Amino acid sequence: LWSRSKMLDGHLLLGWLSFTVIVYLLNLPGPTAAYFGLTGNEPLSILPLNSLPEENMGRAHYKLCDRLKLEKKQRRMCRRDPGVAETLREAITMSALECQYQFRFERWNCTLEGRHRANILKRGFKETAFLYAISSAGLTHAMAKACSAGRMERCTCDEAPDLENRKAWQWGGCGDNLKYANKFVKDFLGKRSNKDLRARVDMHNTNVGMKIIKAGVETTCKCHGVSGSCTVQTCWRQLLPFHEIGKQLKQRYETSVKVGSSTNEATGEGEISTGRSQQQPQPLPGLNDQIPRTMDLLHIEDSPSFCRPSKYSSGTAARKCYKDKNCDAICCGRGHNTQSREVTRPCQCQVRWCCYVECKQCTQREEVYTCKG
Repeated sequence: LWSRSKMLDGHLLLGWLSFTVIVYLLNLPGPTAAYFGLTGNEPLSILPLNSLPEENMGRAHYKLCDRLKLEKKQRRMCRRDPGVAETLREAITMSALECQYQFRFERWNCTLEGRHRANILKRGFKETAFLYAISSAGLTHAMAKACSAGRMERCTCDEAPDLENRKAWQWGGCGDNLKYANKFVKDFLGKRSNKDLRARVDMHNTNVGMKIIKAGVETTCKCHGVSGSCTVQTCWRQLLPFHEIGKQLKQRYETSVKVGSSTNEATGEGEISTGRSQQQPQPLPGLNDQIPRTMDLLHIEDSPSFCRPSKYSSGTAARKCYKDKNCDAICCGRGHNTQSREVTRPCQCQVRWCCYVECKQCTQREEVYTCKG
């Protein structure tokens, strides 16, 4: 058994820290699409609701809605249900932490503060695609969970879908309300102009985030009956943990399809294209020779290396790396420094009756690797 501090891996530790620190998100908008959270177009300071003065707690969600710097329609939707404001805050925090976790071993480590993210959102990189997808996925996931947790006034548990074997099934428990969440997110993000390529690509990536959530719905069942005979099953629908959603989106980031635009001769409107068509038999330079699928992330231009300081990142100098895992890649061939230090960690932990874990403190020496400048 390990103490709580030992049990927390990097992902859970980030989640725990989110309740003790202020999450600052700052950006300027790109030219298109659904703005919110990591793709929002205003500076954000996301504070816990309990940080507000006690006398104002009755309308605390109004203040939080204002802090989120939402558009007029979004602010109206935020204010009409006290549970929405906290759910929006949770969606932003969850998306930010998951983005940082998924890219912790990459040159671009999902830096969210300052001008770097703002400049990335102005471009059509793979990283931009991921930010749009993880933002919409986080909002969808958080809203569906908020409904089933009873935190919303306008939605509750998921309703029973059509089941093939109703004699053996009873719809019970409290399923995550994905139907309401999807409707809310589509209405909240709204429809924006899709006349140019960037707008259509951003909206496509936003939809990928929502579709990933839907594809991951699982039916969870609990047996009822004498001596575990399971004569009746109570079942409900449940979303995958958001960490799994982040993992799937990271995989789609790795295989993101680069696209351009072409004109549909029948309608005269622009369409997303990878560069190969009857009129253009050879692929356009730098574009993938494949047809993008509905679940593919799309990008328009190649990403920078993120090796050196630029308007897109602070570079990788002094970044911590793991010698046998990613130092060569992250340090961009510049090599790495090695430092030896003593660290004290809980060890030899035991559960004491009734309710606490007792650990010794062990000191050991470890090596830390950081990229050279």
